Amino acid sequence: MAEKMTEIRWHGRGGQGAKTAATMVAEAALEEGKYSQGFPEYGPERMGAPIRGYTRIAEVPIRLHCPINHPDIVVVLDATLLVTEDIADGLKEDGAIIVNTSESPAEVRAKLGVGHGKVFTLDATTIAIETIGRPIPNTPMIGALVKVSGAMELETIYHDIEKKFLKKLGAKGVQGNCDAVRRAYEEVQGE
Repeated sequence: MAEKMTEIRWHGRGGQGAKTAATMVAEAALEEGKYSQGFPEYGPERMGAPIRGYTRIAEVPIRLHCPINHPDIVVVLDATLLVTEDIADGLKEDGAIIVNTSESPAEVRAKLGVGHGKVFTLDATTIAIETIGRPIPNTPMIGALVKVSGAMELETIYHDIEKKFLKKLGAKGVQGNCDAVRRAYEEVQGE
């Protein structure tokens, strides 16, 4: 079953939208007819505290119900976590790490001290400020994840954003979030 499943571990801080992103990606995968799970790691979450979220996407039913210890992809919403947590812990040999930072992939790889997998970076916070008007990086990071993973289509993410946020944010907010996803998809850099 492991070959037919993509496991994603999200690292962020309370208030950055890691939980929302983990569940949103899972919901979008369901729209494409895939099996999925999206859930946070519960604990003493508070604004600014480190948190984790998890997403699984598969072509077959998922029978696991536990945190992801050996992710295919690690998504880091806050680069300060690179020095406080072992972000690459358990990363599969051919895995990928996507980090919200203005640093290059080579600089992040050196900081992590990881020799395997691929490293991708983008300045998701700046993209969020310019497109959404708020420094919440989760939506742009979803765009980068779609590009890196190939696990789903951008159009599915756009549809899910509209379905989830139209009443709450209005058409302008939905458009801003969709623009953030598209820009991140186009701007993510890897090595």
